Amino acid sequence: MHRRELLDLLARHKTRFMEEAGYIARARAFVEANADCFHRDHWPAHVTGSAWVVSPDRSSVLMMHHRKLDQWFQPGGHADGDADILRVALRETAEETGLDARHVKLLHMEVFDVDVHSIAASEHDPHHEHIDIRFLVEIDDNLPVPGNDESHEVLWVRLNDVSAFNNNRSTWRMTEKTRQLRSQFPSRKIA
Repeated sequence: MHRRELLDLLARHKTRFMEEAGYIARARAFVEANADCFHRDHWPAHVTGSAWVVSPDRSSVLMMHHRKLDQWFQPGGHADGDADILRVALRETAEETGLDARHVKLLHMEVFDVDVHSIAASEHDPHHEHIDIRFLVEIDDNLPVPGNDESHEVLWVRLNDVSAFNNNRSTWRMTEKTRQLRSQFPSRKIA
């Protein structure tokens, strides 16, 4: 994937959330203007990829307590120069859950969500922004999820409880989108 492919994905991504529409516009402008946008040492921002992981019945999402940032998030991470941001999101999901990639099922080739968020300065990096491109994936919630050393804990969280783990706007937005997905599966048993 070249950054043109990411620009095409962003151009096709529509949202009912005004805040996300602004992020999409910012992401498109940033990617268009920065050929090296996938490199983690590109300042003041760079593109990252993540996955919103849902259970088969869409009643739960997989959350990880990030060791370095001490917060609950969805799996994801740096592109490290890889312009195929979908591949990045899937790779990071497999790595951070500790599952074989064959257990990570991509539900749609299109972008699920776009977010731009600030990362505080650390001893290694200055304050910067992540332009996070998110995809929707499914993992069987009956599988044990061992995680890896980047997280304190990985667990399935019921949709109604997500805000107790992370109540930021972007997580709320993805939770709302998941609620809409649940209405599309009336024949499935949803608790």
